[in-house]
Amino acid sequence: MSLFDLTGKVAIITGSSRGIGRAIAEAMADQGAKVVISSRKAEACAEVADAINARQGEGRAIVVPASISSKDELQRLVDETRAQLGRIDILVCNAASNPYYGPMAGISDDQFRKILDNNVIANHWLISMVAPEMIERKTGSIIIVSSIGGLKGSAMLGAYNISKAADFQLARNLAAEFGPHQVRVNCIAPGLIKTDFAKALWENPQTLKMVTMHTPMQRIGEPHEIAGAAVFLASDASTFMTGQAIVVDGGSTVGVGL
Repeated sequence: MSLFDLTGKVAIITGSSRGIGRAIAEAMADQGAKVVISSRKAEACAEVADAINARQGEGRAIVVPASISSKDELQRLVDETRAQLGRIDILVCNAASNPYYGPMAGISDDQFRKILDNNVIANHWLISMVAPEMIERKTGSIIIVSSIGGLKGSAMLGAYNISKAADFQLARNLAAEFGPHQVRVNCIAPGLIKTDFAKALWENPQTLKMVTMHTPMQRIGEPHEIAGAAVFLASDASTFMTGQAIVVDGGSTVGVGL
């Protein structure tokens, strides 16, 4: 059996109707997991689930729409997953929000709160809903998709980066709490990835040039290039790893010096 085999596992992936979340769901299904496709729009989720089921067989993917801004909808996501698939072995907190792009002085209180609520507090809610059964079984993997923004300063993405830095600490705290029960909590920190979510960055020629110029691989990433790290963190290949962050950024945080 492969160290990366996920046969028999059930994974919830938020924000999985497109981009990084979709790539993670597809990769986990490829490794044998049953996956729960979730985002706000049921139709977009159904398209992803149908594609997975057509490739892997009926029942490998189900749809449970939910907005991460609603605690009630997240609880329904968890309850419906248990009702249909019986358990939750893997949770990927991928969905996030960024309603503001600009210097910190210009952000409204409502925009700042939305970023913190959706990118940090919603993760806390969802993890709290899923963790008890993992703790009881003494096994489980929780993955938070953070960002290299949480490791760096920014003149234009300050509030978003604050939320992503908080996600690193959320993982560390929960790793300390859940570790005695063999439940692992880790982060993935992607660099700039070609997704709709990051379109404002990679569609801007100046921003794209600036990012790639200082990245050893001289390009931005594709969603499927994040999925392998998620499979690793979900699988038996990483059973002694918790409280950590895997940076997947083409070397961006290393930089290119003279």
